[in-house]
Amino acid sequence: MKISKRNKAIKENVDLNKEYSVADAVNILKQNSRVKFFETLDCAIRLGVDPRHADQMVRGTVSLPFGTGKQVKVLVVTKTSVKEALDAGADFAGLEEYLEKIKGGWADIDVIIATPDVMGELGKLGKILGPKGLMPNPKSGTVTQDVVKAVKEVKAGKIEFRVEKAGIVHTSLGKLNFDADKLVENTKSFLNTIIKLKPSSAKGQYVKSIFLSSTMGPGLKINKDELAAH
Repeated sequence: MKISKRNKAIKENVDLNKEYSVADAVNILKQNSRVKFFETLDCAIRLGVDPRHADQMVRGTVSLPFGTGKQVKVLVVTKTSVKEALDAGADFAGLEEYLEKIKGGWADIDVIIATPDVMGELGKLGKILGPKGLMPNPKSGTVTQDVVKAVKEVKAGKIEFRVEKAGIVHTSLGKLNFDADKLVENTKSFLNTIIKLKPSSAKGQYVKSIFLSSTMGPGLKINKDELAAH
């Protein structure tokens, strides 16, 4: 297989067998970004948990200090707080109109926030919204009476994550055109949150591996000793 010039350059500049600090990994990924768009910084953490057991499910939210760099489209499903939601920055707000659009396959949104009184109706669309990760959840703060606060948090960089079947948590932590120190702070905030969410029932090693990568770049292994410093 022919290796592209970009991949050849990465292989020459990056030691994929080495463990890096978060700061070093971020700088290397920024220096080796040679595409014509702003790549995303991605983080993948393999945890020593079994998500099939409810008491080992790791899920939560984190407000990234410097946001994600992504324009997040927010729909607020509500009967009574439409104006407040739109004034707070929601892209869409309403009830019946959007329930029908979702039934018809519309999915041009990143986050759905709902008031508690509409969850009975929205819950009927679980088979559509669940697989897309769009179903609001009280634990993530997306089922709330305070839609103004929820919308502002999501727009400011609050992200939701959950462990996958294989025990991996994957999320994006910003754009590579961010200053390096901002990406480092976003990463540390995420790692701190993961550590705090360690289930009491999880046995053995909790964090097995951490990798930082960019959209088109290499995956760099992060030294887990960094966790103690965060």
